Amino acid sequence: MTIKAFLLCLCSFIAALAAPAWSNTCDTSTRAASTPTENFTDNGDGTVTDKRSGLTWMRCAQGQTWSGADCSGSAQRLAWPDALAMALNLNALGGHAGHADWRIPRLPELAGIVERQCRDPRINPALFPATPAAAFWSATSRRGADDQALALSFG
Repeated sequence: MTIKAFLLCLCSFIAALAAPAWSNTCDTSTRAASTPTENFTDNGDGTVTDKRSGLTWMRCAQGQTWSGADCSGSAQRLAWPDALAMALNLNALGGHAGHADWRIPRLPELAGIVERQCRDPRINPALFPATPAAAFWSATSRRGADDQALALSFG
């Protein structure tokens, strides 16, 4: 059975504290990669699919543009309600990369792309180039406060 709840937006609408693109540092000598590039399929359209989870991620943050090899531009800074609305609007306008079912990821899904070998940002630069070392919204709300969301920092 194929996982159909797949299209997520890495950083895509979710940058809460977007900063300029950072030059991350990855230390491969101290620990194994948590998101090795070979665990992802490059879909050739600015997205990658995680072979383990079946989730598809945009490679660039919302506000950035995929050039075929890198992301350019600056990630947008959005409040959580605006990030949710942007995902709905993207889908209503026809979507991205041939899909119109994008959504903000849940916190465990977002944590699944954290690269523990890297810092500033803690993400695989081959998969997600020019990602800011910033906090990104999740679709997971705070316990007891459905109007407040949790964020994950890649910084």
